[in-house]
Amino acid sequence: MHTQPTASHFINGAYVEDTAGTPIDVIYPATGEVIGRVHSATPAIIDHALNAARAAQAAWAAMTGTERGRILRRAADIMRARNHDLSVLETFDTGKPYQETSVADATSGADALEYFGGMAATLTGEHIQLGDDWVYTRREPLGVCVGIGAWNYPTQIASWKGAPALACGNTMVFKPSETTPLCALKVAEILHEAGAPAGVYNVVQGLGDVGAALVSDSRVDKVSLTGSVPTGRKVYAAAAAEMKHVTMELGGKSPLIIFDDADVENAVSGAIMANFYSSGQVCSNGTRVFVQTGIKEAFLARLTERLGKAVIGDPQDPETSFGPMVSEGQMKIVQGYIAKGQDEGARLVTGGARLDRDGFYLEPTVFADVTDGMTIAREEIFGPVMAVLDFEDEAEVLARANDTEFGLAAGVFTRDLARAHRVVAGFEAGTCFINSYNDAPVEAPFGGVKASGVGRENSKAAIEHYSQVKSVYVRMGDVEAPF
Repeated sequence: MHTQPTASHFINGAYVEDTAGTPIDVIYPATGEVIGRVHSATPAIIDHALNAARAAQAAWAAMTGTERGRILRRAADIMRARNHDLSVLETFDTGKPYQETSVADATSGADALEYFGGMAATLTGEHIQLGDDWVYTRREPLGVCVGIGAWNYPTQIASWKGAPALACGNTMVFKPSETTPLCALKVAEILHEAGAPAGVYNVVQGLGDVGAALVSDSRVDKVSLTGSVPTGRKVYAAAAAEMKHVTMELGGKSPLIIFDDADVENAVSGAIMANFYSSGQVCSNGTRVFVQTGIKEAFLARLTERLGKAVIGDPQDPETSFGPMVSEGQMKIVQGYIAKGQDEGARLVTGGARLDRDGFYLEPTVFADVTDGMTIAREEIFGPVMAVLDFEDEAEVLARANDTEFGLAAGVFTRDLARAHRVVAGFEAGTCFINSYNDAPVEAPFGGVKASGVGRENSKAAIEHYSQVKSVYVRMGDVEAPF
């Protein structure tokens, strides 16, 4: 497959190049080879994109929601029809196995476009009667939205941000992560092909300086970031200085609590989904696995057995179920955490090594006898490393689960449904799971509390974050005044 994109940027309905920008190599994580190159956006490119988005916005907002929705739904159909090619590209971009990208990436993007396409026509205000007078509200777009993506789900994030933004009548300038620049260009191309007017959805490449320039530009009304907590703090502060709307989808150190009465097989499946899907590179991952002592050895034994069945290999091979890390840099960060886990006295149950092959492969790694103060139990690792902690009773484990600055996700496995609902009510987290983990249907709100973020993506809740309400008071009689 040809992985070099037509050009670095997609602006005003066309591919655009400016080779004066810093070159960014596209590296295939499975081999370490350079498979393409893009150029970081110059000030001229940033200007071009923001001006295009600003110029297109009024006419796009003036279309009916039904018309905008039809375009989004058409884009969803195109995305589904091209799922194979988009999944292959996603695998080249991220290194995630095709077995995974073919069911989780373009499909999830298409779900978002379809869902918000269907919702676009339903966005209405309300009427409030006040005696003879009345108030009506109008739901209006914010204007130009900037989306800043992370490298773990490039197609999905480009769609999760674009779909509600466009449904509400906004236009968008999206900056993918410099690590995974390929997929967002295809999202832009498909939206334009589906009938989105030029300038409605634009993609510019770039490093952090490009993100900073977009976030602080006066032409921008809203910023939506998916990224790390430190980046989120910076972007949120810069947006606040300009009084911009924000959505922040940041990291986590989410707890997964497994009680003695849980179905062991399902609990192991949940822990695998919470730690090793996408080679552990998922922001909502349940990386602190609290296992009640009565089930601990059975859980670890079955987990180790099942991790032995992971098929580690060429991510383009549909048989492969576990792929490389996204980059050499990320792999080294994770290796540092594995070394710290061992230094601080955690017991290495399985894995821990880099594989002897090309690319950035780490073995699925499990530590047991982890205590709450260890670095691997405090900091977000963003790799295939699970920390298993012991616990005795519910009140104790809930307090420990919540003892973190983060609050993105949390899960519980138990056969006692009263306990399950009690525990999730007690979690300080925005996205929770009972006898499951890491499901992210577009119909459900997704987001965190505490340091893990602000706002919600997906579901009806996203509409609130991509639109604003205007209220209009209508007096039917005479106006009284004091003089």
